[in-house]
Amino acid sequence: MARASFSQATWLVAEREMKTLVTTKGFWIGFAFTIIGLFALTVLPTVFGGDDPKVAVVGSAAQAVQGKALDVQEVGSVQEAADLVRADDVEAAIVPDGAGIKVLALNSPPNDVVRELVESPPVELLAASAVTSGQRSVTVIVFGLVFLMFGMGGAAIAQSTVTEKQTRIVEILVSTVPVRALLAGKILGHTILTLGQVVVLALTAPIALRVADLGTLLGVVAPALGWFIPFLMFGFVLISSMWAVAGALVSRQEDLGSTMGLVMLAVMGPYFGVQFFYENPAVLKVMSFVPFTAGVAMPVRLFAEQAQAWEALLSLGILAATVVVILLVASRLYTGSLLQTGGRVKLAKAWAPAE
Repeated sequence: MARASFSQATWLVAEREMKTLVTTKGFWIGFAFTIIGLFALTVLPTVFGGDDPKVAVVGSAAQAVQGKALDVQEVGSVQEAADLVRADDVEAAIVPDGAGIKVLALNSPPNDVVRELVESPPVELLAASAVTSGQRSVTVIVFGLVFLMFGMGGAAIAQSTVTEKQTRIVEILVSTVPVRALLAGKILGHTILTLGQVVVLALTAPIALRVADLGTLLGVVAPALGWFIPFLMFGFVLISSMWAVAGALVSRQEDLGSTMGLVMLAVMGPYFGVQFFYENPAVLKVMSFVPFTAGVAMPVRLFAEQAQAWEALLSLGILAATVVVILLVASRLYTGSLLQTGGRVKLAKAWAPAE
C-alpha cells in the first residue's frame, strides 16, 4: 500500500482523533460541566457574601465604625493606614478628614465598607482601576481553570498513543503513515477540538456576565479574552507535544503514570502559580514572559490593565518560539520511542535513534 503524503497523513490522523473523541460521552459531559462551572464562578460570588471587611482606623475616625459589621484594626497614623491598604492587609482605611472622615482604598471603591458607615464619606482611590479586586479574582480563577481543563484534556493524546502501542495497531499505522505525521495529526486533531470549545466558551462568557449583572465588565473582559485565546492555543500545542511523548515512552496504560509527572507540572504550575501570585505585580510580570505560565499570567495582567499590547506580543512571540523548539524535541523523542515495546523507554534511548 502506498504511503500517504505528510499533509494527507496528518489530516487523516487528525480526523481519526477528532471522530474518536467526539463520540465519547466523557467529552460532552466534561464540556457541559465546564460551561456550567463558568456560570457558577460568575454568579455565585454575587450570591454569597464573605467575612466582615477588614479596615484600618485612625484616631477619631474610630467612632464612625463602632457597632458596624467591620473587622477593625486601629493604627496610629494616616500613612500607616495607607500602607496597610497598599499591602492588601486591609480592604480600606477610615481616617479623619476635617470634621468628618474619609475612606482610603486601593483601586476601587469599597462599597461594602461604605455601606456600613453612617454617612457616605468621600472616597479617595490610591491607584484607580477599572477592575475591582473581586472581579480580578474571579477572572484569575476562570482563566486558570480553563487552561487547567484543556491542558489536562491533552492526556487523551497520551492515552491513545499507549493504546495503539499496547494493541500493536501502531505497527500497522506506521506502515502507511510517517511517524512524525502521526504525532502532528494527533496534536492537530486535539487542537482543532480545543479551539472549537474555546470559541463556544468565549461566546458564552458574555452571557454569564450578563446573568451575574456584570454586563459593564464586558468592555474590560473582551480585550483580555481576545488575548487569552491565542495564548491558550499555543500553550495547548506545547503541552500536547509533551503528552504525546509521555505516551510514546511506555507500552501499557498502567505505566503512563511514570512518565506524566513533568507534563502534570507544566499543566498545574500555571494554575497554582497565578492563583498564588496574581496580587503580586512583580512576580506576575515575570510569569507572563515564561512560556509555560504566560498563557494565564499575561491575559490576567492585561485584564488588570498592568500590561501593554507590546508586552503581550513579545510574550506571545516567546511562547511561539518555545512551541517550535518543544515540537522538534518531541518529534525526535516520539519517533525514537514509538516502536519500542516492553518497559519504559529511557529518554536517552528514545533520542539516540533519531536521524
